[in-house]
Amino acid sequence: MKKTKVETATPLVIRHFDQLPAKVHRRLDLKNHLDEHAEKWGLPVGFSTHRLIRLLIELGRLSEIVFPFPAPYKREVRYMWGEVSLYEVAQMLKPNSYFSHYTAIKFHGLTEQLPKTTYLNVEQSNPGVATGPLTQKSIDTAFLRPARTSGNIAETRDFRVCIISGKNTGNLGVLTKTIVPEAGPLRFTDLERTLIDATVRPGYAGGVFEVRKAYELAKPTVSVQKLAEMLKKLAYTYPYHQAVGYYLKRAGYGSAEVELLRKMPMEFDFYLAHQMSQTDYIPEWKLFVPKGF
Repeated sequence: MKKTKVETATPLVIRHFDQLPAKVHRRLDLKNHLDEHAEKWGLPVGFSTHRLIRLLIELGRLSEIVFPFPAPYKREVRYMWGEVSLYEVAQMLKPNSYFSHYTAIKFHGLTEQLPKTTYLNVEQSNPGVATGPLTQKSIDTAFLRPARTSGNIAETRDFRVCIISGKNTGNLGVLTKTIVPEAGPLRFTDLERTLIDATVRPGYAGGVFEVRKAYELAKPTVSVQKLAEMLKKLAYTYPYHQAVGYYLKRAGYGSAEVELLRKMPMEFDFYLAHQMSQTDYIPEWKLFVPKGF
């Protein structure tokens, strides 16, 4: 029996996608490949992107994953060619995004837990707007409230991803490295930036106990000099260096390393986390911490 045009074209289509370096595609990517190569493949006129997707899924070569982000965010669909790590898929959700917080902590081996949420940071395009001079009242008011958290979260059968709208840092401290054996190169924050991000948003890093553990496990390899310099470059409005210094001291870092943070100005009382119900005050760092922490 004579083969149909689709049956004749199918091996050519498969060979084309097998040879592509990219293994994660948007629907638009697949449409563009079809528009460019349909005639060469010998597909019938009018062969649609929908038919191409269905054909490749039925052949077991392509699989679809839907990320149902809630309104007002956009539902995202990605197509995977062959076996692809979900980290690679997540990284393709947003251009120039990178993994951060608890996910970066995991990549650096700074936790003994298995984080259930993957954190993907997308930097804001603007550098932020100054809100006026810092006062003790403004700090107290802000940290007695819950921390703002992203609602841009999607769950699939095997994956939960949270997209964070992060501070514009020019990708400071972001590296590209193969860290997961079954995945290609991933973009994520380096060790020093990861500890800073976890200090600033402990809610995205498993909480203050996990952040403290990360500082302890990072001690053999982290550069406190680099961390202190990076903290200055980030130029946060709030004095997060007081929290960083406390974590370093609590984790048993050397006095010279701790001194790098201690010599930074400490004009205000500060907080290790938002909305702590019971606290202890650490005069050395002018810092409120959870009671007994």
